[in-house]
Amino acid sequence: MGKYDSIKQAAYEANMQIDAFGLVLFTFGNVSAADRNEEVFAIKPSGVPYADLAPEKMVIVDFDANVIEGELRPSSDTKTHAVLYKHWPEIGGIAHTHSTHATAWAQSLKDIPILGTTHADHLTVDVPCAPPMADEMIEGNYEHQTGFQILNLFEERNLSYKEVEMILVGNHAPFTWGGSAEKAVYNSAVLEQLAEMAYLSLQIDPDVSRMKDSLIKKHYDRKHGDDAYYGQ
Repeated sequence: MGKYDSIKQAAYEANMQIDAFGLVLFTFGNVSAADRNEEVFAIKPSGVPYADLAPEKMVIVDFDANVIEGELRPSSDTKTHAVLYKHWPEIGGIAHTHSTHATAWAQSLKDIPILGTTHADHLTVDVPCAPPMADEMIEGNYEHQTGFQILNLFEERNLSYKEVEMILVGNHAPFTWGGSAEKAVYNSAVLEQLAEMAYLSLQIDPDVSRMKDSLIKKHYDRKHGDDAYYGQ
């Protein structure tokens, strides 16, 4: 068994999941899986259709975005993944999609408001949308700077990446993360569902109210609080 086979397999399975869940089209999107001990991650190769993927085609990259192993070029978003892994030590997987509803919110430069219990089961705040990237960042190392676009938003809003595992990058699309590549994909699917439900709610009533704080706390705590009781 090769040194990186486990994260290659994890990255492969996660990439196949975002395709199976309908979160990507053609070759859009990518998922990575990290090995924290080795400080490397496996990521989808750039521009390869999902039907043509295999574990051995995953590319191994370090947290400075240097290719360590692989014959194919890694995803064009690799430097963004590398920045997040380097600065957020407790994440083990990252997913990036262009799922329809979440991307529409990103293109609209709007946070997704917390309107119901499905949202509150996963986080206690609106899904944040980072503002458009500044010109000097765009003209620099663009994908690298996208990582800092995300980090800067979390710092400005005093958000915890361990509690808020998703973001919309303004004019771009969503990124999600978690303790594993599988959890990152789960968060991508949840985010798309939240985005669609919020969109539909606002079509029914453009003046719909944000969910009240007591109900947000109840639903979040029953899954994530000290006395959580959801599940087995």
